[in-house]
Amino acid sequence: MKARVYVMLKDGVLDPQGAAVQHALGALGFGGVNGVRQGKVIELDLADGTTEDTVTHMCEKLLANTVIESYRIEVI
Repeated sequence: MKARVYVMLKDGVLDPQGAAVQHALGALGFGGVNGVRQGKVIELDLADGTTEDTVTHMCEKLLANTVIESYRIEVI
């Protein structure tokens, strides 16, 4: 089983990396970018029989800081 975990900062949490990317895009002449939020994607290659519930526990314990980040799991 393979799973993809998408981790993003929660709404309202400042995203300095996203702001830096937005500024750099403007400096390169790419106008019209009103906001950038940066996150991460984690791909997991899991043993057969691993459940989505197990992946949720992985996210809660290590892959996402649930105080400031949200996550979404996609089984692929």
